[in-house]
Amino acid sequence: MTEAPVLKRLSDEGVSIWLDDLSRKRITTGNLAELVATRHVVGVTTNPSIFQAAIGSGEGYEEQLADLAVRGVTTDEAVRMMTTADVRAAADILRPVYEATGGRDGRVSIEVDPRLAHATAATIAEAKQLAWLVERPNVMIKIPATKAGLPAITEVVAQGISVNVTLIFSLERYREVMDAYLAGLEKAQAAGLDLSSIHSVASFFVSRVDAEIDRRLTALGSDEALALKGRAALANARLAYEAYEDVFAAERWLALAGTGANKQRPLWASTGVKDPAYKDTLYVDELVAPGTVNTMPEATLNATADHGVITGDTVTGGYAQARADLAAVERLGISYDEVVTRLEDEGVAKFEVAWQDLLDTVTKSLMSKGVDGE
Repeated sequence: MTEAPVLKRLSDEGVSIWLDDLSRKRITTGNLAELVATRHVVGVTTNPSIFQAAIGSGEGYEEQLADLAVRGVTTDEAVRMMTTADVRAAADILRPVYEATGGRDGRVSIEVDPRLAHATAATIAEAKQLAWLVERPNVMIKIPATKAGLPAITEVVAQGISVNVTLIFSLERYREVMDAYLAGLEKAQAAGLDLSSIHSVASFFVSRVDAEIDRRLTALGSDEALALKGRAALANARLAYEAYEDVFAAERWLALAGTGANKQRPLWASTGVKDPAYKDTLYVDELVAPGTVNTMPEATLNATADHGVITGDTVTGGYAQARADLAAVERLGISYDEVVTRLEDEGVAKFEVAWQDLLDTVTKSLMSKGVDGE
């Protein structure tokens, strides 16, 4: 794998490149280390769907599954032992990046059980448990940006745990997420914690917004509707960055910044293009802005390395057009609020399904290995 000048340019523009994937095989074959060395990858994100695909394949997990079966552990414990082992190993691979960037990058994210998305106290308890299980300073605990997730974000940050807030679709919810983070920092400060050691990213989802709005525009079928396809997701993300600039220039933030606090960076998630009519690097090329993270599936990472076009900041000059694009969609009778609420609900549900599939797969594996070992 050769050096990738396009990815270097993207990094130089202030975009941290994270890989949206993890598996035992990626760790043991040296693939992750190679991506760090040659593809400017400085972080890793996981989610229930990623682990379901990795552990569901069985590759690399056989020995650990056999040991867990012999011990007679529950399926839930087995899943947590396997996923935290992968995250711990990935965190060790990325530790030099973490050290070199003062904790900004070199991060590996692991998500709380998606079945807890609407339970605040359980989410807090799970986040603390995951941080304890992984036991690496460069882990980030992923908490969904549901209504119940917001106070959990505050409390987990207040305890000094770095958080990746996931499943953000709406601008209103994104502002609530930033507020929850700042409240957590204020509580941490009051408790005498070192704010410089707490980091956070806010995962703002991109392609799913286009998928849902484009579907509705196609159903309308007018020239005006079809001309708006592929514009809503970028508009939404650009306005999210405008909100980020607002919040992290205000007095409340400046008071915290003076004590060493870190900004909560916007992270562009769901950046793999879902519509084959669009350029496969659309959500990379068009979302370049300083102080952001773009977490990419490997296919998007490789496509960007091969033919991405990085022309500098493609976000901050586009706020007026972004507002116009979303307003045009609204005028056609497509409700922004209804779309983003639906996407949040679907996002939580998809992760719950993936987690249940993973539990079912592991249950079968444990049973078969238990029988074989008798």
